[in-house]
Amino acid sequence: MQPDDSQHASRLADELLVVRCQLGERDAFDALVRRWAGPVGGYARRVTGDADAAAELTQDIWLRVVRGVGRVDDTSRFRSWLFGIAHRAFADQLRRKYRAATPLPAEDDVGADENEAAFDVEAVERGLARLAPVEREILTLFYLEELAIDEVATALSIPTGTVKSRLYRARKQLRHALESHGDTQ
Repeated sequence: MQPDDSQHASRLADELLVVRCQLGERDAFDALVRRWAGPVGGYARRVTGDADAAAELTQDIWLRVVRGVGRVDDTSRFRSWLFGIAHRAFADQLRRKYRAATPLPAEDDVGADENEAAFDVEAVERGLARLAPVEREILTLFYLEELAIDEVATALSIPTGTVKSRLYRARKQLRHALESHGDTQ
């Protein structure tokens, strides 16, 4: 049961850092940012599909976290609270983008950042970039950020049944995107 123990310890560490942030300890916030910079940055890169937009989104997310961490009531749900903030920041970014009538990045502009041996990460990244933002986000939160279905539901403010149906549809669309572009093995 090692993974459960380490996951539990990690959640407790987050809870402690959040409480310390709420008490005004700047070092605690810096530690929280260090712990979550990778997951938040990865989320931003995957849902935006563009390095500049991801950097802007990441900055917006952390600004919102700074402003809102004092209002976190249930510190044990920090992870879903954080990705809820990320989701709302992403939705706001999309609204601004559509209002400005700027087109989404082309498929060729999106690439993978890392090389992983388990599967073709670049192909998955290209496939994700071909999906609509809703599907891209649900897959990113569930598979890449490893949020549980109830955590995804909390982050997106939707029922768990909706998460399940969106996951089903998004997996199907990703599979189709990969197959239609010859990215499957």
